[in-house]
Amino acid sequence: MKGLIKIIVTLLIIIILTLGTTGCWNRRELPALGIVMGVGIDKAEGTDKLEITAQIIKTSELKSSTPEEGGTGSGSSGAGAYWNVKNSGESMFSTVRGFTHRTSRKLYWPHNQIIIFGQSLAEQGIQEYLDFLLRDQETRLDVLMLVAEDKSSDILSVKSHLEKIPSVGISDLMDSQAANSQTSVIRLNQFVTRLMSPTTAPIAPIISVQGKADNKELAVSGTAVFKRDKLIGQMNKEETRGLLWVINEIKSGIIDIKCPDQEGTVSLEIINAKSKITSEIIDHKPYIKIDVKEEGNIGDQSCTASLVSPDAVAAIEEKENEAIKDEIESALSKAKKLNADVFGFGDILHKKHPKEWQEIKDDWDKIFPDLEVEILVEAKLRRSGNLGPPAAPPEKE
Repeated sequence: MKGLIKIIVTLLIIIILTLGTTGCWNRRELPALGIVMGVGIDKAEGTDKLEITAQIIKTSELKSSTPEEGGTGSGSSGAGAYWNVKNSGESMFSTVRGFTHRTSRKLYWPHNQIIIFGQSLAEQGIQEYLDFLLRDQETRLDVLMLVAEDKSSDILSVKSHLEKIPSVGISDLMDSQAANSQTSVIRLNQFVTRLMSPTTAPIAPIISVQGKADNKELAVSGTAVFKRDKLIGQMNKEETRGLLWVINEIKSGIIDIKCPDQEGTVSLEIINAKSKITSEIIDHKPYIKIDVKEEGNIGDQSCTASLVSPDAVAAIEEKENEAIKDEIESALSKAKKLNADVFGFGDILHKKHPKEWQEIKDDWDKIFPDLEVEILVEAKLRRSGNLGPPAAPPEKE
């Protein structure tokens, strides 16, 4: 009996070891893949069809090419590290599958950096196109999402001055926006979370082409505001930073204010910022309070006065309070004009006052434009850099 058990155990060990030597049954070799780094989704001109632009790496030329060599928008000829290939169709799935008629490699999505929607398509509604991106197993949910000022294919055709692949350049451009906090940086999962909210309006950064001919370059130019899945308007940079103050997304940035009691300006760097939104129901009406706390340093000044005295610091902090409050008020004004709750006030009321929310939720579109909002800002000046008083010639007596 012991001998039989020993034989069975030995056979099991052999089988287990054998299973470990079978290769990767579902492997796909790199030369057989069309690695997508960026995708643009537009409405095809003159038809109701969808047009998708996929930016594919040309791996054979990636090492030898330079950023200035760029890529080609039609066909596989020409030097460059990428190929912008287009296809049209009735739906996302059929259009993506239709790329097999145009490229010998199957599109591979896990390395995709950006998804750009064209303006006309965004105005029409994008929910049906998001469905494929969410349902497909290869799509990363943290991919960056943007809206083009015109066509997304135009954005992908602008060569990057610093990167070989334009999509990588756009991704890096969005990463750098934290330095100013004047652009919303939104990923696919964040957009969809807002889309699935009953009240919170989705947002996405707007990217546009600046310049002409060989001097074209890309710039972020504000925030696209959606009502459900349709683009209805946009916020400029000041309004966008006002939005980011409210939703606690300020990373850094510069605030310019006037020097106290003197001509000139002071540039203040945002070092730390926190915000909190609270809600109340008063006399059956919703009430929102925004509490912002900020700390900053003096970056530079064009006036010659010393700004490190207690009176000067207090004056600067008061002006900074006003500047931050003005940005928040500009964002509130634009959101109410568009009747789009980009701040998520409705969700906050729902969580804190679920019973009262059931009574007002169906009228939120009527309530939001007249919603009472209190803004409290407390700014603190912490440092003045390596200088106290400025390096300026003495004033004449």
